[in-house]
Amino acid sequence: MSNLRTLVFFATPPHNCSYLPDREATTMFVDPRAHIDKKLYSQLTVLGFRRSGSHYYRPHCEQCNACIPVRLKVDDFRPDRSQRRVLRKNEDLQCTMVPASFTERYYRLYATYIEQRHQDGDMYPPSREQFTSFLVEGATDSWFLEIRRDDHLVGLAAVDLLDDGLSAIYTIFDPELEDRSLGTYAILWQVEETRRRGLPHLYLGYWIRQCRKMNYKTRFRPIEALRDGRWRELSDG
Repeated sequence: MSNLRTLVFFATPPHNCSYLPDREATTMFVDPRAHIDKKLYSQLTVLGFRRSGSHYYRPHCEQCNACIPVRLKVDDFRPDRSQRRVLRKNEDLQCTMVPASFTERYYRLYATYIEQRHQDGDMYPPSREQFTSFLVEGATDSWFLEIRRDDHLVGLAAVDLLDDGLSAIYTIFDPELEDRSLGTYAILWQVEETRRRGLPHLYLGYWIRQCRKMNYKTRFRPIEALRDGRWRELSDG
């Protein structure tokens, strides 16, 4: 059984950064042969690692520390006016947590989302193999939050259950319902689910100040950032 002391890590060669132009990035990965159980995954997450399919990784760039792990303290969180408006707007939706798996219905929503909103990203063009390797493979107590309206799937959020909270992996939604702010709604729902389970944190991945697409994360307060090996409240987001 693997543990933090026995894990082996590998670093990728420098490659183009996915978030900041004219930057190179290096990523540190846990040896894919290691057995990562829920306890070890939780420990890695506290250290700033994320999961993508079967891979556990964190940025490891020599001359850049722009990628900052962030997490929300759910017991202290209170939605602001805009977030309360999102909750009211989506009162007609139904949400269910189901084990992470592949279905054609999920994939069709995923493909539509990537094709219409992320043609400039690494995941374009979408494929069934990509969906499975990203969101289904390597699942460790991993779930999909189904968001439905009148039994029609309008959103899907991949969520991992950790020892000290939930980890928000990725959210997709029907691009025609952009005015509903379903990405924000999915996070608000996960906040309440984390509270319901009596857990303290909702991990939101990496925040990059210069990346406009990540600005939404700092609208959830109080949010903590991992800097210099310590989780501290982020006051400059």
